[in-house]
Amino acid sequence: MRIAVLASGRGSNLQSLITHWRRGTLKADIVGVGSDNIKAMALEIADQAGIPTRAFPMESYESKKDQETDILNWLEELGVELLVLAGYMRILSKDFIRRAEYPIINIHPSLLPSFPGLNAQKQALDYGVKVSGCTVHFVDEGVDSGPIILQQAVQVYEEDDVKSLSLRILKVEHQIYPEAVRLIAEGRVKRQGRRVIIFRDS
Repeated sequence: MRIAVLASGRGSNLQSLITHWRRGTLKADIVGVGSDNIKAMALEIADQAGIPTRAFPMESYESKKDQETDILNWLEELGVELLVLAGYMRILSKDFIRRAEYPIINIHPSLLPSFPGLNAQKQALDYGVKVSGCTVHFVDEGVDSGPIILQQAVQVYEEDDVKSLSLRILKVEHQIYPEAVRLIAEGRVKRQGRRVIIFRDS
């Protein structure tokens, strides 16, 4: 399966995907990494791994639609079969999602549907939950509202602040995101409405 990654920042989830790709456990080829941020560390990480990169800075376009059309054309040229969002900080438009002819997945640092959107870790701490975590989900036309593929819980401790909780959740993200990509690439994921069925090894 040919996958592309969109990322805006440091690229730690991208690095985790690349690590599994090099080990041969991802069962997919990372054929391109794109970013809306020309200074994103994710682009440097991809360059070092020999993966083609492309930047789509918003200031280079007259509109978001123009930017997204450029991204879609690039993905089509790459022959992408799965689009992976790894810290991509722009919300994809409904038009983008409708025009994409392949699944799009995202990872979010909470146990959705709780605490969608920005600052999920702070939302969790402010609410006083005892357990948080992360969620891999299909992207739909809402914000962090698509069908859930995988989730894993992370304990919240009394002494936690946003930084400490974020770091523990991130470690788990690095485990379940490659696993979700592997399951999709191996054809072990089936969507039934809002439910996602996982066919595990027997």
